Amino acid sequence: MLEYWPREPYSKRFAEMEHVFVLFDIDGTLISLDGAGSRSLNRAMEDLLGIPNGFRHIDFAGKTDFQIIREGLQKFDLLDRDDLPDSLLARYLDHLRNEVTMGRGHVKEGVNELLHTVRGLKGFYLGLLTGNVEAGARLKLDTFDLNHFFPVGGFGDDSEDRNLLLPFAVKRLLDSESIALEYEQCVVIGDTPKDVECAQVHGACSIAVATGTHSLEQLKNTTADLVLSDLSNTEHIVEWLCRRAG
Repeated sequence: MLEYWPREPYSKRFAEMEHVFVLFDIDGTLISLDGAGSRSLNRAMEDLLGIPNGFRHIDFAGKTDFQIIREGLQKFDLLDRDDLPDSLLARYLDHLRNEVTMGRGHVKEGVNELLHTVRGLKGFYLGLLTGNVEAGARLKLDTFDLNHFFPVGGFGDDSEDRNLLLPFAVKRLLDSESIALEYEQCVVIGDTPKDVECAQVHGACSIAVATGTHSLEQLKNTTADLVLSDLSNTEHIVEWLCRRAG
């Protein structure tokens, strides 16, 4: 099912733009790994601190890895241990490498067709904007052979604050393709209000998709330019993107 929720003040911004940068969130938007990330973090904390299920009741959605780690440490009054965030991250990645070999999870509906189609459009570029550190992002995407779509991106090891990640992705596109973009030429696609916010703060457009933990109604209450139930209708999504590209 596809549902449009366009907001006209934003919809005019792409007019006559030569290039468009489409950036995707990973968890809940491109793929599901059936809890591999949370299991890996819980095991990391148990390994290092002897605390089982330490990240229980912490909401991961839309947050960066370091933000989640710090919330977990704060829960147990361990923020004064400066060594722990990096140690937990390293152990988390070790467990994640094992988790992704188990064959759990799936690519979200419509994702492969949409990526193939957008990559083939003249003037369109694909990237990532994710709270995952890059090593974790690449591990997750490699499970489903999706890394080749995303040569650049903004990642959770660029900044703990998700709202600061878009400039990193834009700079990497410039470095790799010699394409200089304004933030208004970017579209962020994600499944949480935080994905919408990290686009809005830079004047970029956003598409919110209800394939994660937030409902269609919740996403309609954000400032997303387009709200969808899923990414299955490639034709309409591409039409929307192209219409705004001029």
